[in-house]
Amino acid sequence: MRFAGLFAALAIAAFGAPEVLQLPTVDLRINAPENPTQLVQTLNIIIILTLLVLAPSLVMMMTSFTRLLIVFSFLRQAMGTQQTPPNQILISMALILTFFIMEPAMRQAWNEGITPYMNEQIGYAEAFDRAVAPFEDFMLRNTREKDLALFLRIRGESNLQSEADITLPILLPAFMISELKTAFEIGFLLYLPFLVIDMVVSSVLMAMGMMMLPPVMISLPFKIILFIMVDGWNLIVGSVVQSFR
Repeated sequence: MRFAGLFAALAIAAFGAPEVLQLPTVDLRINAPENPTQLVQTLNIIIILTLLVLAPSLVMMMTSFTRLLIVFSFLRQAMGTQQTPPNQILISMALILTFFIMEPAMRQAWNEGITPYMNEQIGYAEAFDRAVAPFEDFMLRNTREKDLALFLRIRGESNLQSEADITLPILLPAFMISELKTAFEIGFLLYLPFLVIDMVVSSVLMAMGMMMLPPVMISLPFKIILFIMVDGWNLIVGSVVQSFR
């Protein structure tokens, strides 16, 4: 112990006493802005954080994501492949295709709404209207008139003069139920060829007296080979993407 104490004393004498570690301070106080520019920067940060929180909901409500994901889920169930492809793969495919489909609208929203606002050429209200306009046009082109009429009737606004008078709170739910209906229609069409294979396999097994053998085990390889032969992913992805007007 004496040698350890002597060594410590020699080290302090040689290199000096260790400096006290200074921790940075965090100031959480809200101060009055010194100029209008500082206030605008603070509001921009708040808006960006709000959009990040609402981003998943906006992707599902205002883009092609809902239809794509439901169609892919129907396809997996129709083939009977359980969890193949896994949910992560289906969601990633839906996101990538959503970006591909919505890229023109996003580019237009950025060029006409966000960029002028960042350059301080327009205000908040005009920037919002310009940024949302491409998405409203996309939703309106893919929404059935019957669904729009439903929510207009509920709101008591059935006397609109033009499509420009349709507000976003009415367009969003109408677009959602239109997407659900279209996705279920595509899912029904996907089920038909695989259902035929299941019926044929079941009939053959019953005719051979193999009632204890699950038909799914026999029909699954036939479904997979049929899907490969017709180049299923190319056919389905191309048809679904082209279904958006």
